Amino acid sequence: MDQTKIIAFVVYPDLTPLDLIGPLQVIQPLGQFGPFRSVTVGARVEPMATDVGLKLQPELTFADVPSPFAIVVPGGAIGPIKGLLDDALMGYLRSAGDAAEVVASVCTGSLLLAGAGLLDGRRATTHWCFLDQLGKLGARPTRERWVEDGKFITAAGVSAGIDMALVLASRLAGEAAARTIQAIIEYDPKPPFGGVDWSWVEQAGLGASLMSSLAPEIQRILADRPDLQAKLS
Repeated sequence: MDQTKIIAFVVYPDLTPLDLIGPLQVIQPLGQFGPFRSVTVGARVEPMATDVGLKLQPELTFADVPSPFAIVVPGGAIGPIKGLLDDALMGYLRSAGDAAEVVASVCTGSLLLAGAGLLDGRRATTHWCFLDQLGKLGARPTRERWVEDGKFITAAGVSAGIDMALVLASRLAGEAAARTIQAIIEYDPKPPFGGVDWSWVEQAGLGASLMSSLAPEIQRILADRPDLQAKLS
């Protein structure tokens, strides 16, 4: 009997590539430490646009991997907003997420999990700009680099997905495996300007600026869904 534990990375239009590739680069080598296999899945096996122009093509369809051991959902700026209206994507997240032993997200991927009803009442995080929206979708927003609540592990914005994936690797295959992978990918961040200066971010009004730039597109996408528009605008 095949004991392979499939970890499905979800691909959908207009995601942020690093949300997907960062954790995938960490989790893919787990096959060397246990019965794990990472795959990318999508509604169709065809190139899909991302939010930087690069196109990504999943290896398999949702139907090919209906019940993975774990799923990882990347985020994006507008991609998840569109995704909330994608019946194939949301249906897969509900069914696969309900049955999976581990459910993870990066950045605004948690909005999709919350929209699917998987995070109701659970602690979770997302990109700092969308924490309020995450709460309005039923989760308990927590501003941390990553948040674990039962089988769910959610990461903050973009680069936090690598941290989350290392935590997940340790959970699945042990700390030695996670430390080995960290060394192999040379994940030893030393930002040129140090850590994020959140007081500067607040003083600069960066959050309001980012959200105001996204608001017209969000409103357009959700024009026929005033319920979601009220939560996400």
